[in-house]
Amino acid sequence: MIVIIVILLATLVLVGVGDRFNLPWPVLLTLAVAAIIFIPAVPNVSIEPELILPIFLPPLLWALGQRASWQMFRTNWRAIVIYSVVLVAITILAVSWTALVFVPGMTIAAAVAIGAAVAPPDPVAVEAVAEPVGIPRRIVATLQTEGLFNDAVSLVAFQAALAAITDHGHLSAPMLGLQFLYTAVAAVAAGLLFGWLGGIARRHLTSSVARSGLTLVMPFAIYIASEEIHASGVIAVVVGAVQMSSTMGDLEPEDRLSGTAFWGVLEMLITGVAFGLIGLQVREVIADAGDRLGEMILHGVIISAVVILLRLAWMCGIALLMTKKGRRYMTPRTFGEALVMTWSGMRGLVTLALALSLPTVGFGFRSEVLVIAFMVLLFTMVFPGLTLPILVKMLGLDQEDQQDRQERELLQRAQRAAMEAVRDSAKDAPPELVATVSELYRRMVPRSPQEVESTEVYEQQMRERIKRRKMFTKMREVALNAAQDEVIRARSDRGVDPTTVDQVLRRLDQLAAVENPDMAGILPVMRTDGPAPTAAKPVRKEPGDSAPPTS
Repeated sequence: MIVIIVILLATLVLVGVGDRFNLPWPVLLTLAVAAIIFIPAVPNVSIEPELILPIFLPPLLWALGQRASWQMFRTNWRAIVIYSVVLVAITILAVSWTALVFVPGMTIAAAVAIGAAVAPPDPVAVEAVAEPVGIPRRIVATLQTEGLFNDAVSLVAFQAALAAITDHGHLSAPMLGLQFLYTAVAAVAAGLLFGWLGGIARRHLTSSVARSGLTLVMPFAIYIASEEIHASGVIAVVVGAVQMSSTMGDLEPEDRLSGTAFWGVLEMLITGVAFGLIGLQVREVIADAGDRLGEMILHGVIISAVVILLRLAWMCGIALLMTKKGRRYMTPRTFGEALVMTWSGMRGLVTLALALSLPTVGFGFRSEVLVIAFMVLLFTMVFPGLTLPILVKMLGLDQEDQQDRQERELLQRAQRAAMEAVRDSAKDAPPELVATVSELYRRMVPRSPQEVESTEVYEQQMRERIKRRKMFTKMREVALNAAQDEVIRARSDRGVDPTTVDQVLRRLDQLAAVENPDMAGILPVMRTDGPAPTAAKPVRKEPGDSAPPTS
């Protein structure tokens, strides 16, 4: 228990360090795992392999599914088939063949288990590393779509291999195909049913805390129930999350904001625990490997190369197809985008969870799989994660694309609706209140890149605005901290109800959120009231893209 708590605290520290120095925290976690391996004082921790998947996968998959929608599936069905199904299946076959060739005594079931473990990229790692870099939203969306169902394909293959390992059976392609078909159909039905029931239950809960608690219970209930009928718990959890999120229109804004924050924290802590556990497991493996450690590392390097090169060839093939046929419905569309999407194929939590879930008794290749999984993690996470910003900048992909413009257009629509509502309700309202609310919604829409790139005079104006903003922020924080300290001191006053103190503190927290123009990541850090600079650079346009909206 102490080790788990230390891992959680270390995760929080590393996330803070990553935010402070603009480094991706999954990369820092991987490096921390590598450091744990060489610390002899850290005690060994063991967890039952059959508990790994039910503990780690359901909340992670639920968090991913909540970001999706049925419309997204209809729009991106090609990407789901080509990346989540076909590419993962080919990767499993390629890695399995490589393991059979290079690892002495490797069985087919063990080779498939290795391939299934390292095949799916981790969308959590991709989002944490790729999105802050400034990659066009279209590419990030494709990477996130890829991560929704690639886990399902890998897990079906992994569970079939695991059954063959534990029961000493045999694997066959027809058996895998039929198994995937049944597990997928049954899982979709279970996910739709549970998602529909969960939506009904949520509408009848009046407490925001209870509604958040329901979303925590649902993924585990769906996963366990689906596994009981031998359906894919992975697919069922994702479908259930999408079904429940499709009814989020009946939620209050507070529910959406608190739910997003809650699941962000949960994802971060679960990922940290999984990374820490594999670090402790790999250290134990290294101690037991002896003279074979170098050979295991070599096998991991070879399989990492196969995974990366296969993904590069696949992405380049898609880009070439889009270029030759002049079609724009798939990503990547250029060699540069193909390279970035290859670099973003980071393995993470699912790879670790599958490797850790292998049996410790009766399976002689567990140490080999753990070392290979860790090497794949190093080669697909650490180096790409640290060099992705440089690569994106060199390729000139850190520009606004069509989906970024669509986001700004939608924000403008929301802004116009809000401003019209303010004007309609301003007849009987005090002028200062109308001005405050209007100013808040004027900040909603960030300027486009051609408006941000500025002349020397414009840059000077921006520096002055930033300086004034910092002064305002500091003054506001001083005032808010003084108010909070005074209320907290009231806890010791005789006759003051602690519940009243908590209510007042909550009001101060709400005041801080309203006054904060960066709230929920929606509003831009700065807004500009003056005209756009005259020396702005033009935005790179792609065929078929609509012109950016005018302010």
